[in-house]
Amino acid sequence: MATARPAASHDTTERELVAGLRAELASIEPTRRCCRVALRAGLGAAAEGRARTPLLGRLAVRLDDAVAGDFEWQSAAEHCRKSYLRGLLLARGSLSTGPAGTHLEVVVAADDLEVPGARFAEAGFAAHARIRRGRGVLTWKSAETIVGLLRYVGASGATLELEARFIGRALNAHMNRIVNAEHSNLRRAVSAARRQLADIDTLDRRGLLRKMPTKVRRVAEARRRAPEQTFTELAQALDMSRSDVQRAFDVIGSAALHAESP
Repeated sequence: MATARPAASHDTTERELVAGLRAELASIEPTRRCCRVALRAGLGAAAEGRARTPLLGRLAVRLDDAVAGDFEWQSAAEHCRKSYLRGLLLARGSLSTGPAGTHLEVVVAADDLEVPGARFAEAGFAAHARIRRGRGVLTWKSAETIVGLLRYVGASGATLELEARFIGRALNAHMNRIVNAEHSNLRRAVSAARRQLADIDTLDRRGLLRKMPTKVRRVAEARRRAPEQTFTELAQALDMSRSDVQRAFDVIGSAALHAESP
């Protein structure tokens, strides 16, 4: 990765993760001459001495024996293609991680956007391509695709950490959804119980509750004893079906509505 854009909170751990990933990729020095040529071609301008970071500068020096012009993508073996894409990610890529999501970008000249886009797609990692402020941008937003691509070009340790973060984030999001759903259900249950108790009190004050069927009176008494219980819990306590409890409250609600009507 040539640049890293951590979360807005400037989380040090996120920066360290991206830096570790970049260092891991830059430390992979191919032994095959063809792969060294491919890596140098992927690095492009960085390999010509215009590296944007000292890390890439040192890598470029180690590749002095390779001539980037000798690389031909169409005839290259897969191991050479991996080296080329690794160099491209190191020189032109940026990884952003944070609570808002994770995405990987490769920024190139607008006129060159089609070629790297096609090459990533041929490797099985198609990207969304667009022009942004006069530059070509390839973007990946799928966590699974990003991890797969980084592992494809040689990252292993850093991608394990990245995967662990994705899993943890997904679990946290799942738990938040569960908690929010339970909170909403609880609020609805409390609101319904208050309404039911108010209806029962209305019928009781007007002497109408004692005229209700036995099953309805039993449900009303159980609700007064246990305002917090669900329909299922009331049904179990009264040895009734849940639908019987539901119908009893429907009768109570309807009767209370008519009792309050002028």
